[in-house]
Amino acid sequence: MDKTITHNHSQAPTPPEQAWSLPFGMSRTQFRAMGTAISLLLPDEQSEQGTQIVQDLFSLWEQTLSRFLPESELSRLNALSGKPVVVSDLLYTVLETALTAAQTTQGVYDPTLLRQMVQVGYDHTFDELSSVQPATSVTISPGGGWRQIQLDADQRRVTLPLGIGLDFGGIAKGMAVDAALNSLREAGIETALVNAGGDLAVLGFPSEEEQWPIAVPGKEQSWNIPLRQGAMATSGIARRRWQQGGQQRHHLVDPRTGTSAQSGLWSVTVAAARCEQAEVGAKVAFILGKKRGANFLRSHSLAGLLVCEDGTWEAVAPWPVHFMEEQR
Repeated sequence: MDKTITHNHSQAPTPPEQAWSLPFGMSRTQFRAMGTAISLLLPDEQSEQGTQIVQDLFSLWEQTLSRFLPESELSRLNALSGKPVVVSDLLYTVLETALTAAQTTQGVYDPTLLRQMVQVGYDHTFDELSSVQPATSVTISPGGGWRQIQLDADQRRVTLPLGIGLDFGGIAKGMAVDAALNSLREAGIETALVNAGGDLAVLGFPSEEEQWPIAVPGKEQSWNIPLRQGAMATSGIARRRWQQGGQQRHHLVDPRTGTSAQSGLWSVTVAAARCEQAEVGAKVAFILGKKRGANFLRSHSLAGLLVCEDGTWEAVAPWPVHFMEEQR
């Protein structure tokens, strides 16, 4: 199939002129939010309306949930750890979802790794982050602070443990993609693709097609995959990595150690009903490594593609291996 939509994760940016071959009758728009490029495919006649809807939504989510904006609601909550704080519906919902993911994954997904992220050098947006940083003398501790968070659903009150900060990471981006599709559907838009740096979900089908052709990255190559419904997300280390002293660091922190995961994997791509599920599944499988990561995906009936640092790969059913077409 020649009309391929690149599953362009933020770790491996592709020039715009190479990234999309537009399906007939569709328009592509792009803007930046939540630290990544947000790309949209929408019907020509609904592109302007749909783009505005998605842009407004991502702006709200970023202003509420970014740890890099000192005025964001999340930053204010983090600054008040140890004290009860009444929060917005949005922040409370994302936190509840993140805590459910933490519990479901036995803490391999951990939304309370802000301190560890900063300690391994991820203290600015990646656009501003130096690729070489001095060694740290700080002893980095494991995560797990999510277990001590206190919630009062009736009052939407949150009490973080003293010294613990939230960094939702990709789950917030995945939830924003899902919310964007819901908003488009409510506005009467029945065909769309929303791609937040490679975390994407689809609505309907492009004109004259019964699938969205998505290009999924490996290490040395990529493949075309047909996506009929739902979402895909990738976690990997192609781009968001840096040197800290003599240590190679990246943004996928293992809460069991508090430092960048050393799993032998290059990337994990997961397909699921919702982008939120795909995002958590990909991150957890990456941290666990090839064998345990594949078992995790199987146990949750998630399709996935695990790519190792040496370029070899393993698929987890129902990943459509027989439909994988290597891109040339």
